[in-house]
Amino acid sequence: MDSINFDINNALKHYMDDPASIPTPEADSALVDCENEPESLGDNGLINSILNPIVDAVAENPDAITRAHIFDSLQFLLKYTSFLSAHALSKIFDLITSGLAAEADVVHHDLEAEEQELLAHHKQLLDIYAFLLQWTIAGVEAKAAEKASNTVTTRGRGKPKKPTGRDGTWDSSAQLETALNTMVKALRLKLARIFMTTSERDTFIGLLTRPVYMILESEQRTKNTSIRMHCWKVLCVAIKHHGHGYAAQISIVQNLTYFEHLAEPMAEFLHILAEQYDYPQLAEEILRELSNKEFNSNDNKGPKSVSTFMIKLSELAPRIIIKQVTLLAKQLDSESYTLRCALIEVFGNMLIHLSKSAERGENHKTQMNAFFDVLEERFLDINPYCRVRAIQVYIKLCELEQKFPKRRQKAAELACRSLEDKSSHVRRNAIKLLGTLIRTHPFTALHGAQLARKDWQERLGKVEEELNALKPPVDAPGLDGEAGNTSVDPALLDDATQMMESPRKQPSEMTEEEKIAAIRRAQEEAATSEAIEKLTLTKRYYSEALKFIDVLHEATETVCQLLGSKNKSEVIEAMDYFEIGDAYNIEQNKIGIRRMLRLIWTKGNSDEGKGVQTHLIECYKRLFFEAPGNFNANDAATYIARNMISLTFGATPAELTSLEQLLSTMMKSGMISDLVIAKLWQVYGVQKREISRTQRRGAIIVLGMLATANPEIVVGEMETMLRTGLGAHGRADLQLAKYTCVALRRINPTGRQSKDSGIKFSRLPNDHALLIKLAAITEVPTDSKEWYGVAEQAINAIYAIAKHPDVLCSEIIRRKTKGVFARPPKSRSASHEEKPSPTESAEPTPAEEPNPDAMDEDEPTSAQAPVATQPEDAEAKKQHREHAIALSQLLFIVGHVAIKQIVHLELCELDFKRRKQEKEKAAGTTSKRTSLSASASTNRRKSGGPKAAKDEEEQDELDLIGGTTEDDFTEAIFHIRERELLYGPQSLLAMFGPMVSEICANNTTYRNRELQQAATLCLAKLMCVSSEYCEANLPLLITIMERSVDPTVRSNAVIALGDMAVCFNHLIDENTDFLYRRLSDPDPSVKRTCLMTLTFLILAGQVKVKGQLASMALCLEDGDKRIADLARMFFTELSTKDNAVYNHFVDMFSLLSSDPSLEEEGFRRVVKFLLGFVEKDRHAKQLAEKLAARLQRCDTERQWNDVAFALGLLQHKNEEIAKVVSEGFKVVPSGQQGMQATQRATQATQARA
Repeated sequence: MDSINFDINNALKHYMDDPASIPTPEADSALVDCENEPESLGDNGLINSILNPIVDAVAENPDAITRAHIFDSLQFLLKYTSFLSAHALSKIFDLITSGLAAEADVVHHDLEAEEQELLAHHKQLLDIYAFLLQWTIAGVEAKAAEKASNTVTTRGRGKPKKPTGRDGTWDSSAQLETALNTMVKALRLKLARIFMTTSERDTFIGLLTRPVYMILESEQRTKNTSIRMHCWKVLCVAIKHHGHGYAAQISIVQNLTYFEHLAEPMAEFLHILAEQYDYPQLAEEILRELSNKEFNSNDNKGPKSVSTFMIKLSELAPRIIIKQVTLLAKQLDSESYTLRCALIEVFGNMLIHLSKSAERGENHKTQMNAFFDVLEERFLDINPYCRVRAIQVYIKLCELEQKFPKRRQKAAELACRSLEDKSSHVRRNAIKLLGTLIRTHPFTALHGAQLARKDWQERLGKVEEELNALKPPVDAPGLDGEAGNTSVDPALLDDATQMMESPRKQPSEMTEEEKIAAIRRAQEEAATSEAIEKLTLTKRYYSEALKFIDVLHEATETVCQLLGSKNKSEVIEAMDYFEIGDAYNIEQNKIGIRRMLRLIWTKGNSDEGKGVQTHLIECYKRLFFEAPGNFNANDAATYIARNMISLTFGATPAELTSLEQLLSTMMKSGMISDLVIAKLWQVYGVQKREISRTQRRGAIIVLGMLATANPEIVVGEMETMLRTGLGAHGRADLQLAKYTCVALRRINPTGRQSKDSGIKFSRLPNDHALLIKLAAITEVPTDSKEWYGVAEQAINAIYAIAKHPDVLCSEIIRRKTKGVFARPPKSRSASHEEKPSPTESAEPTPAEEPNPDAMDEDEPTSAQAPVATQPEDAEAKKQHREHAIALSQLLFIVGHVAIKQIVHLELCELDFKRRKQEKEKAAGTTSKRTSLSASASTNRRKSGGPKAAKDEEEQDELDLIGGTTEDDFTEAIFHIRERELLYGPQSLLAMFGPMVSEICANNTTYRNRELQQAATLCLAKLMCVSSEYCEANLPLLITIMERSVDPTVRSNAVIALGDMAVCFNHLIDENTDFLYRRLSDPDPSVKRTCLMTLTFLILAGQVKVKGQLASMALCLEDGDKRIADLARMFFTELSTKDNAVYNHFVDMFSLLSSDPSLEEEGFRRVVKFLLGFVEKDRHAKQLAEKLAARLQRCDTERQWNDVAFALGLLQHKNEEIAKVVSEGFKVVPSGQQGMQATQRATQATQARA
């Protein structure tokens, strides 16, 4: 048989150009027939008939491959691998792999036997097998890729071939592993004896390594650990023993550039090569090349892959990296932030490696300091991702056993500074770093892990005291300044002379006792010195701990602000930080834990919002609602109840509102057990032993909050509340009474809470003990301002649970009025006795108003006043004050009852409509049932009894409802509100309307501050009842708001005007200017109240904005941060409503620019903030044109600069405007030049028309 004349170089040339161009003249004729229809090669019968003889021949002797028809047949099949079945390709793969393995065994045997004459033949056989194996693996990989993408490439005229079941299940991994093992076997031969020249050997090595790189290009193959390890073995042997290093370097660098998935595997390969094959040179060369590589600014793939490679290599082989770190550091100046990020992490890994190293020399310390310095510098990198990576590296370093205390302090300071970074990603990681620094802090050796500043300060103070006690005083003998400054002591010279004269006399001068004393003294001095040294070290330890704690305290203030971040992950990180800080008893963290409460209001309409709420609940649950594991159920309930009560201590009203929402949510979720609620009732109702007021108050506050979710909590304990909060304890502690009333109000929730609660309790009759107690608590004689809160909540509770609250409140007002005006003669001073007046009637009328002098503490009492003694004067003043307080309390009750009566009427209207709807639904019953009902009604009427009367009354009510339309009822309610409550002849409130107006109008006569506050509040509430009363007294209220010297009165007037704008918009709409004026009020509280009121009114659409938004914009530069934040929030919300900021910007700009109180820098900050909401290009262009028209009308340079600054912020592309701005401010003279300038401005304005 003819043998082939195989030239590997020629074969490779054809193969690299186009495998299909390789000639196969001696191929089997059956195959040649298929050349024009390659689809027929999918027939396994045909392929087997050709392959089986070839397999047998090669199995018998590997030399058979050199036969022309066998070689050409195999080459022909390999040209059409895409048309071959998996079975046929697998058979070819096995054939060539086994042939190479057999040939390798023969070569090894002949090399051992020194058969030199056969080496040339073996060289040819190895080349042939290696060449065919390369080609086969290429076909196998193409088939695998084809399978992965579920597409089959077709040639010629054939149709796409669907993969058969056999093709679909063929996995070539096992055969690939066998082939790779065979390659290793071939590489382990003494190739230098077979291939005489280096180029021949490199060609053969290339035939074996090229398929390996091809396999690694497949991500699926690389993920297979077994195949990956076999590939590494081939490459390692080729590099270590056959000089493949340089070629491998080129291939690896190219692969890193083009194949991202190879970054980590290549690092793993270099690690194996260095560790197992003792060949680190390749890794070092690659690192050198990468350190000098420059990447295109548009190339993201390359730097990313190289970065991943360097990070992985630094983890696996840090010793290789550390040798090249000086070269790699050059990439810190790279424009690619990805590379800089990688180097930051590499340096972190180097620090981890060095910290675990046994070496502790000077070089080791220098290296560590250098790495730390780079990391600290990178906290200020221009790219936020690099700053984040530096922080993340520090987080990893914190987990090491070695603590690096000095560097930790610096890291804490840098993290604290990073909390103010503009990138939320940086801020979030800075919070995480601070939390990790707390968790892993090094100050645990002496006193445990707690970081309470107070304790550490006390310890430092004690150490300093001990040190001062041990150190001798400055004026002690031998320590004076003169002795210290003497250069030579004469005594020393004398002693030396004596020793020279009689050296033997010196020892005899010291007796045994003196020796013992000297030794003892030396020991004491040594002990003192040791103690001083120890205390000095302890002092330094305490000082460093305090420095660390101080940084944490400073950071906590910033983290509190970050709880309001828009980035939800940042908020969650801040919550975790406070939870960690609380575990370590950091005092400032208590503030953060309280501020976290407000997050319960985070809008839950998105996953993020729900995530924040859920995380808050989980945090609070871990902090306050989980008892230690060794507690039994009873102790755990006590522990949780105590924690819940502690949450109310020192809480602001806003915090209590948020806490209520939190506890209500937790209660609905079943997180609070009945045993905990029972414990809270025990704390509240305990009678036998004394308990602090705050504990008892806290218990009822929490119970009231829980009752919003489940009113039955309160219903079952009415007796306890009667005995405690509305009994002696409540009278002694008005705050307790107030929160008891709040809890009682929860029995029948109103508003939004009533919708959430499905339970409704029937209202109580007015003679119920609970209502009698509630009425009585409003009449407690006291001059404490806490009374107002109690009275307010008591009236609220009455209106919530009483069947006829208006009747009961009328009785309260009558009794209070008698108490105020029906004064017994004995209690009066002489000055008042001579002025009897009809004001002592039970129910005062407008003609029977109280004596003005009786309300005024500063008016002369009478003509007899000068004769009165000093005690009588004091007594008179005291009585004046008592009368003023009593009247204040009466007016407060009147005002609040008026407001609650309006609400009550509205609820009656809603109830009417509900019952009418039910009546109409029930009207569909049959006539038979109707007659039966009538009969039953007649029987009940005959039988009598309270039950029957009640049923009859309800039936009558239903009949009345059935005969009344909704419009009639609404009109009736409106008439009662407008004409009856404040003007009806039978109305109790009608008697107080004129009185309140009189007191408010004559503030010089009725000068008592508390009375004026109460009267103004009452006037405002009465004005919300009737539009007629409102219209009559509106000028008075505006005057009070403008001229009152009391900030509380002004604030109340502002809130009242806001309420009236909702109730009677037509009356207030023309007077909103007075409301806006309060934005410039000298008192911050009034200004803040006004801003909040206007925010609500404008955003709710209750008032029309008429150019006054500039006043709101001025608040952005207010000195009070809360006011500035409120203004910022207002404009942020306003920007979401129909381009409101854009529509009003020009008016705001005009007023702000002309305001002399606003400095230029402040003006620019405000304008920049406002223009941030102008996002549409169309709006920006229109604003630019409007503002440009002003440039030529500017009288001063400041005005021109303001307009130019605003134009600079707008994204417009008007060249005419840009040209006018670039010319700068000019003083344009009159005449023709002025006309030209005007014309130029007009052209600029119309440029876009």
